[in-house]
Amino acid sequence: MGNKEILQIVAEACDDKRAEDIVALDMNEVSLVADYFLICHGSNERQVQAISRGIKDAMDERDIAVKRMEGFEQSRWILVDLGDIVCHIFHKDERNYYNLERLWGDAVRVPLQIGQEG
Repeated sequence: MGNKEILQIVAEACDDKRAEDIVALDMNEVSLVADYFLICHGSNERQVQAISRGIKDAMDERDIAVKRMEGFEQSRWILVDLGDIVCHIFHKDERNYYNLERLWGDAVRVPLQIGQEG
């Protein structure tokens, strides 16, 4: 399974937990950290935890390893490391403060197919 397919599955898992403002960035030309960043937020700590659990469950179903998950206890900014894909799940207040989309403004946004009925 390719990274773009995994990115799409992660985005769908976030959407299933009602994550807001889901954005995927192609990091290939701007960073050596990962190929893709997926950024989203939840409105409270419980939702932020649910989104991160949803990603982990979706990866477990497909035998894709989650290399690391950080920030779960505080649930203000949870980082889910899938290797080539790094997911940043913010509490809405922290997302506005850190503004990763602006920080990595040179990265190209990746279109996602989420939130569509039918």
